[in-house]
Amino acid sequence: MSRWTTPERLALRQLARDLTAKEIAPNVDEWERAGELPRSLHKTFANAGLLGVGFPEELGGSGGDSVDAAIVTEEILLGGGSGGVVASLFTHGIAVPHIAFAGTKDLQDRYVRPTLAGDLIGALGITEPAGGSDVAGIRTTARRDGDDYVVNGAKTYITSGIRADFVTTAVRTGDPGYGGISLLVIDKGLPGFAVSSPLDKMGWRASDTAELSFSDVRVPVTQLVGEENGGFLLIMRQFQSERLALATQAWALAERSLNLTMQWVKDRETFGRPLASRQVVRHKIAEMARQVWVAKTTTRAAYDAWLDTGDAVTEVSMAKNTACGVCDFVVDEAVQLFGGLGYMRESEVERHYRDSRILRIGGGTDEIMNEVIAKRLGV
Repeated sequence: MSRWTTPERLALRQLARDLTAKEIAPNVDEWERAGELPRSLHKTFANAGLLGVGFPEELGGSGGDSVDAAIVTEEILLGGGSGGVVASLFTHGIAVPHIAFAGTKDLQDRYVRPTLAGDLIGALGITEPAGGSDVAGIRTTARRDGDDYVVNGAKTYITSGIRADFVTTAVRTGDPGYGGISLLVIDKGLPGFAVSSPLDKMGWRASDTAELSFSDVRVPVTQLVGEENGGFLLIMRQFQSERLALATQAWALAERSLNLTMQWVKDRETFGRPLASRQVVRHKIAEMARQVWVAKTTTRAAYDAWLDTGDAVTEVSMAKNTACGVCDFVVDEAVQLFGGLGYMRESEVERHYRDSRILRIGGGTDEIMNEVIAKRLGV
């Protein structure tokens, strides 16, 4: 028995599998076309105890840790969900951890609890038009004016930015560089806070994405998360969990595509024989399966290292790049083996092909991950 196969976690996996089959798989195509999830899905998962997995019970969560959250993600994707569903449904996984860890009790009561109950939707506002991975270069400013901060600037590519009720926002409250960044919880609807029309994306179509702009938005000082100018460390603290989550999505998306392709090559006949009867096809499947196994094993080893040592930056970075690279390879091969059907929107592997590409960008690009790895290796 490993930490992934305890009786409690096997039961959790079955619950997530059953709820995915009932609530997500029959509706995912509609949500992809609509460009967003219904708010009711958050409440459905909260009522089942799956929305707050990995968050402390004393804050309204369901308890457990990152492994439990990963299991839920795996089952949604293995059961026919999409990357957009995962990104949107679990956007609280990047929106509220900073508040849960360093926020005041008032902030926790007003944002963490109702979000984990499915009553609020949160977003995380870090990426800006002038830069993504350069968190230390944040330009959105928050100038102290009495009991308020006056916020000016813009954010882009914000997951759940359309539907979010609040945005945990990185702002510059101090000098240039990482030491001058803070986190503010900014409510939707404040004067001067504008949200764009939904951004039209290649993949993650079921996840609404927006640009946000702030023009002299007055935010009470009480909305500060942690200490002023202490936001950079809070952001970095959460990056490891985000990167592991993306690696989990990558290997699970790859395995789903592998499973779909294996069934296809058995059923599809060309020139009077199933595709699977041809050696070149069988060898493609074998290579896809090998790489999925590598991605899954590497990702779970990174979880183990992180939970056992608390310092697994190298392993997490390696796992993200490995799993995301595998996902790109496997979904590409899946489309190739499906042939013309794989290029059609009616084909599930076509969706996975599009969804895969963002995984090597979000949470730190391949290049950023390799730079992290190189520095950790001392080169």
